[in-house]
Amino acid sequence: MSTTWPPEGTRPLSVDVVSVQSQVIYGRVGNNVAVPTFMRFGLSVASVPTVLLSNTPHYASLHGGPLPLAWFEGYLNDLAARGALTNLRAVQCGYLGNVQQARALADWIRLRRVELPKLRVVIDPVIGDHDKGVYVDPALVDVYREHLLPLADVITPNDFELSCLIERENGSIESTVAAARRLLRGRMQWVVVTSAAPSSWSVGSMQILMVGADAVHCITHPFVDAAPKGTGDLFAATFTAQWLDGMTCAEAARSAAAQVVNAMRLTRDARCAELLLPDTGIDRYDAEVSLLERIG
Repeated sequence: MSTTWPPEGTRPLSVDVVSVQSQVIYGRVGNNVAVPTFMRFGLSVASVPTVLLSNTPHYASLHGGPLPLAWFEGYLNDLAARGALTNLRAVQCGYLGNVQQARALADWIRLRRVELPKLRVVIDPVIGDHDKGVYVDPALVDVYREHLLPLADVITPNDFELSCLIERENGSIESTVAAARRLLRGRMQWVVVTSAAPSSWSVGSMQILMVGADAVHCITHPFVDAAPKGTGDLFAATFTAQWLDGMTCAEAARSAAAQVVNAMRLTRDARCAELLLPDTGIDRYDAEVSLLERIG
């Protein structure tokens, strides 16, 4: 390793967002979605992989696995050591490889918050989905609850993940709101539940519930008959980018939903097996996504 780098008189590359997620060689999930999304919105992003896989586990072959803990911790700590985090604005957390990574990330975020009290943390607690069940180490559920979620400003679980984090009686809007409010502690402002309360959906539509301490917003968007992986990663990254750009959390979530509808329609129309990303930050289907400002 060089002991003379960087050259005298130069400045570090400043990072706006640290995105801690999965990475695949082939496909569009995790940081393969988040990084181009952040860059499309003009943000400088450092991607920290939690797992490195040939592709998602849905294919017939799979190679790779979680990054060694020493590597993972080193990636995070070296960003600070290089002076890249002076102007850090947000940390985005997605798929984690194991419990040890989750604990290490929580410790790292706590250190960053001492230096940057206004740092925004958005966590997508990736656990599973209704069609697949839990597809991570079940022990991660408790680690999310105890170590990571209390550090978040916003979390973006899907309906199934909310049920894993907080047991609830059924999937109604009322039970979803009650469950989400039980997670509001520490700095957390909003629980944004995607694919929320599916039993209450109208034909041809889906909904997102944004639950805060004093307000609930419902975002309704079209159902698209396609099932690419990575839509949750696209939603979370777009949400964070738009929030950093000055939108309110509700406006950012609505914009993110429109981006997902756009991407899913592009993917469906191209008959592509992997998620196709919009080539601009324009919400092409914004008019089809409605936001009910207060429902409770």
